[in-house]
Amino acid sequence: MTTLELLTVGRVGVDLYPEQSGVSLAEVSTFAKSLGGTATNVAVAAARLGRRSAVFTKVGEDDFGPYVRNALSGFGVSPEHVGTEPGLLTPVVFCALNPPADPPLLFYRRPTAPDLRLRPEDVPWDEVENVPLFWVTGTGVCEEPARATQREMLLRRGRRDHTVLDLDYRPMFWESEDVARAEISWMLDHVTVAVGNRTEVEIAVGTDDPDEAAKRLLDRGVRLAIVKKGAEGVLVATEQGSWTVPPHPVEVVCGLGAGDAFGGALAHGLLAGWDPVRIAEYANVAGALVASRLACADAMPTSAEIEAELS
Repeated sequence: MTTLELLTVGRVGVDLYPEQSGVSLAEVSTFAKSLGGTATNVAVAAARLGRRSAVFTKVGEDDFGPYVRNALSGFGVSPEHVGTEPGLLTPVVFCALNPPADPPLLFYRRPTAPDLRLRPEDVPWDEVENVPLFWVTGTGVCEEPARATQREMLLRRGRRDHTVLDLDYRPMFWESEDVARAEISWMLDHVTVAVGNRTEVEIAVGTDDPDEAAKRLLDRGVRLAIVKKGAEGVLVATEQGSWTVPPHPVEVVCGLGAGDAFGGALAHGLLAGWDPVRIAEYANVAGALVASRLACADAMPTSAEIEAELS
């Protein structure tokens, strides 16, 4: 039986953050390096909150591979399930803090990324089937062989609690919206929790109206639907009802990573058995704290920091 509490699957990379804000990449003179990638950041955020987490992913045959494993270990995340894909490079991502709230991203993932080369023979099947919380992403099915592998993991998981889908739609990774909608929609029949913003739920269920989107997610058998509404807060919905939790205001330094901090806090709350509103309030604060800082993984808050804000 697994000793992990949380296993995430998907993107990993090295984020390069400009140390000058409000300018284009062409005008940036220095960058700070940080661990990145949605699935990776969620595992880090949960570990920062005391959870035993790991990420199932791959890096390339380069010096950034050891950096990723060492960084994960430093954050308390198990690197045991980080493989190496021959012939590919660990992804690098540049962002420009212009505007800081929604920085544009430049992904270096060509010809493809190692994390999209996950195959069935790479999968830690015991962990997938038995870990208390299993986390997958929309990006994880944007290409083969990761698409078929993630599908097989969900089938083997059998929709047990807690199986979470982070809708995580990034258009540059997909050949078309139609393909993205079909692949992400398929996963909705195999998860217990779905979380995303207005754009992501529109891709998944065909509407960006939060209430209608939540209803459609629940109609697909999802037990907890979470729709992020930006400045309007977060909608959480179950069969028992729906609630909107207001945002936690901060002065934004960098919006990147806020959603991943929300995700790590969501995982923490689910494992703790909290009610949906408490989870959303806690996760909102976690995301806001990261938005008020530079970097993603390095910026993830502790429980004490979140509780201090809540009080």
